[in-house]
Amino acid sequence: MTALTEANIRPFGVNPASVASHQKYVAKFQFPFALLADIDREAAGAFHALKGDGRKIQRTVYLIGRDGTVRYAVRGAPPPREIIEAMNGSI
Repeated sequence: MTALTEANIRPFGVNPASVASHQKYVAKFQFPFALLADIDREAAGAFHALKGDGRKIQRTVYLIGRDGTVRYAVRGAPPPREIIEAMNGSI
């Protein structure tokens, strides 16, 4: 996570759990980033991160530039190095 913040990337997570659930999860695992609640799965749907059943979430990483354009989109959990390279335009 340090590599991302040093590269001036502000990560956050989005999932359908409640805000209260997120607070407990962040406290337990000491995440250095915010978790946003998408209870109705609108964000997941808009970013094509729903699985075929329309309920389960497919982990997806997006890098969105300051101008609002999607610069990188990958399913799964790519290594921070790959995300930083995408930000710098080297992949």
